[in-house]
Amino acid sequence: MKKIFLVLLGAMIMLLSCARPPVDEMNSAVEALNRAENDENAVLYAPNYLARAREAVAKMQEEADSKRYDAARNYAEEAVSYAERARNEGSIAAARAGDDAARLLNSLASPLAETEASLSAAKEVPNIQLDFAPLDGMLESANKTYDNAMENLSASNFDDALDEAQNVRSILSDINNQLSGATVATFKKQ
Repeated sequence: MKKIFLVLLGAMIMLLSCARPPVDEMNSAVEALNRAENDENAVLYAPNYLARAREAVAKMQEEADSKRYDAARNYAEEAVSYAERARNEGSIAAARAGDDAARLLNSLASPLAETEASLSAAKEVPNIQLDFAPLDGMLESANKTYDNAMENLSASNFDDALDEAQNVRSILSDINNQLSGATVATFKKQ
């Protein structure tokens, strides 16, 4: 009887010691990856960490399918780590992009007004050799682009806001260069 008990006990220990798939860890990895893939900032600003999380989930599944559960568990933990890192890095990068766009847009309000004033003043300069219609159109375009950039900033479309702000800066530079060149040429003739 004692022998049967020991055999049964040994069999139970063997059954209990058989490895089981790390279902909870694997589910956590898939959930973390889904959260990261649905996080716009992670997708936009941290695609490298997101790709690593996807790779880890794929490897996790391969290992689980091959019944290498310790490796599957390790890949699950790795996937969670990369997915969380993607979300954190995405959030930080989005905040930085928002700050950059806001800073640039705030720095353009005064140059817009100054360029408009310079354009108006140039129109009063006698004999200036300058076609004002295209410059007026450029200034109008700069103002519209600035307004669009402000809307994008408010809507948290930071990359678009930054691109538009840089475009405004470029347009203003072009207008001011043309005004400056024409003004210098006019005064040299006098």
